[in-house]
Amino acid sequence: MNSPLTYKDAGVDMQAGDDLVDAIKPLAKRTMRPGVLAGIGGFGAMFEVPKGYKEPVLVSGTDGVGTKLRLAFEWDIHNTVGIDLVAMSANDILVQGAEPLYFLDYFACGKLDVKTAASVVGGIAYGCEQAGCALIGGETAEMPGMYPDGEYDLAGFAVGIVEKSEILDASKVQAGDVILGLASNGIHSNGFSLVRKILERAQPDLNQMCDGMPLREAIMAPTRLYVKPVLELIKKVPVHALAHITGGGLVENIPRVLPDSLVAELDRGTWPETELFKWLQENGQVPFDEMNRVFNCGIGMVVVLPAEQAKAAIDLLSGAGEQVYQVGVVRPRIEGEAHTIVRSAT
Repeated sequence: MNSPLTYKDAGVDMQAGDDLVDAIKPLAKRTMRPGVLAGIGGFGAMFEVPKGYKEPVLVSGTDGVGTKLRLAFEWDIHNTVGIDLVAMSANDILVQGAEPLYFLDYFACGKLDVKTAASVVGGIAYGCEQAGCALIGGETAEMPGMYPDGEYDLAGFAVGIVEKSEILDASKVQAGDVILGLASNGIHSNGFSLVRKILERAQPDLNQMCDGMPLREAIMAPTRLYVKPVLELIKKVPVHALAHITGGGLVENIPRVLPDSLVAELDRGTWPETELFKWLQENGQVPFDEMNRVFNCGIGMVVVLPAEQAKAAIDLLSGAGEQVYQVGVVRPRIEGEAHTIVRSAT
């Protein structure tokens, strides 16, 4: 006679799920902000629309971390990918001028390891603190047979708010505007399929120093969150547009915030080449144009604004701890010309 079966026999450990929720609650509590009406533990999280807006517009974004997760599994580094998860969505909605209000995450695995999951969610909570948004809910899905042991997938969802009259889009950008670049922390969360291919070919010593840290750490450095300094900038300087440099690099993301009649011309010699991107280009023999189409190449966020406001913006952003470079200009576009051109430094 067969013995009675339980959910645990089928591979789902409900106690582990409860233990994770207990571990998450104090992490989420650190991210709370005015407006949260109901957070983790209920069927739905609730957030009150902030007062003071005449025509509030909600802006939402969702993203994952991509194949950077494969390196997290191989190298057992789980505390940074949660920061990546928040940054990818929070920086995206920032581009419309929105202040992130709250964040939800989805964590899926085959077998739940509470320690690993808590490390990931700890990164998510830290990212939410940096972005000023509340971690108010999420889902942990333990699905036996769907993922190998030790692996998981992540998705994140951010919601922000902006006054309708203050939404940033391509309509304000003009010929003569200056383009500022805010330094990235490294690769961030895009292009990792190519990174992994380069690693496979190069077989490097992952402990060799690169940009002042072991190569492994330089590669896994989390996506920089630009939310707080850029929101302060928008309050004080007439910003015309922002662009988050993600998949597609500089040449495919900047055109998303430009009118069709204009082109962004960047001078590659105006910002420093990091050791990490130099290492990737040399070890992968990656062509210059391909680098600019795949990676952020050291610039994680672009600010477009009137030329006469450039110095004030640089001073404000530098004072907030950002490394800022004047990387190019906006000019009229010749028919058939690409919307973003990166001129080589040599």
